[in-house]
Amino acid sequence: QVQPVESGGGLVQAGGSLRLSCVASGGSVVTHTMGWFRQAPGKEREFVAGIRWSDRTAVYADSLKGRFTISRDNAKNTVYLEMNRLIPEDTASYYCAANLYGMSVQKWDEYDFWGQGTQVTVSS
Repeated sequence: QVQPVESGGGLVQAGGSLRLSCVASGGSVVTHTMGWFRQAPGKEREFVAGIRWSDRTAVYADSLKGRFTISRDNAKNTVYLEMNRLIPEDTASYYCAANLYGMSVQKWDEYDFWGQGTQVTVSS
């Protein structure tokens, strides 16, 4: 079964950019809908972006459209989350999740496999 493995988090100043990577270890991004979620301390898990396995349709949280971009590289079996114009409110642990042949993109409970998370901290 697939095991998402995230990387790319870190500390960045407000206005900066980061690119997160998620390798679908033991599986394939071609057959899994891949999603990014985040959770800040004391807050609920929040959908960030997802890409559907079948047609590569990208879906974003409304509040993040225009700043975040999700993409998929089949050859590298990796999904990326490009984050631009970061703000302190983007500070959170970011999790990659996979859903085999999943059609739902935004619902966290539709995802079966989760990574360990990578921390993103945006300083003001």
